[in-house]
Amino acid sequence: MNNSRWIHEMTWEEVRSYLQDRDTVLVPVGATEQHGRHMAAFMDTAWATGISEAVARRSNVLIAPPVHYGWGPHHLAYPGTITLRSQTLTQVCVDIGESLAYQGFKKIIFVNGNRVANLPAMQLAASHLRHKTGAFVAVADTGLIAKRAVRDICTSAPGGLGHAGESETSYMLHLHPEFVDMAKAQKQERKHGRFHTSAANLEPPYDAETVYVPAIASDFFAATEATGGVAGDAAAATADKGEKILNVITEALSAFLEQVVFPKNVELKPLDIPG
Repeated sequence: MNNSRWIHEMTWEEVRSYLQDRDTVLVPVGATEQHGRHMAAFMDTAWATGISEAVARRSNVLIAPPVHYGWGPHHLAYPGTITLRSQTLTQVCVDIGESLAYQGFKKIIFVNGNRVANLPAMQLAASHLRHKTGAFVAVADTGLIAKRAVRDICTSAPGGLGHAGESETSYMLHLHPEFVDMAKAQKQERKHGRFHTSAANLEPPYDAETVYVPAIASDFFAATEATGGVAGDAAAATADKGEKILNVITEALSAFLEQVVFPKNVELKPLDIPG
């Protein structure tokens, strides 16, 4: 018997059997983008796939194949990054969602591993899908769904959880240590003024005043050249912290499924085959 929770590792009959009793699917969306000298470009997809698999086994749901590409043009300052246009990412998510809804999946949960960066494009896709298909659609961001619990696990100074910093490196040390070289881990001190330039903060103060300022490759490179692309404290990372981070995010997303998603009564609208 196939014990996989991944749709691409199942037969169509196994998926049909699942749909006779259940109607929820996770869609992991990551990115292929640089994460410093010490860590592979797989990081953001690892957030999405690792959390999705842990939640799927805990909550008995299926997972669609992962999307390895996200939005991050500022990371093109470093080789290895591949970015989609924001509108392309939106359309990819829409096409995936429409395909799943056509098959009978009524509850579609996108799991965003490219913390915060993918959110605007994915939120537009989720809104489109809810209106067009009638499905219950949500976007769970791995950086936001348990951010207070993750910050409590970490020990770095404020700003240490940034890109390729303490939380990301810890997570990879636990789940994919083969992709981490701590001998090359770097630390960048980050200080904020009154205004934060991201609309969703991964660290306190969570109620900070924010003004969104798009990052461009030249600015990002100038800000991170000394650390090789790190914006945080990778040196503070440990595998033990990573295991705890995986567990608290898994618990949070599983609780969202149990408390919000599973009780929903959903009727899909008539759909044409996407195309």
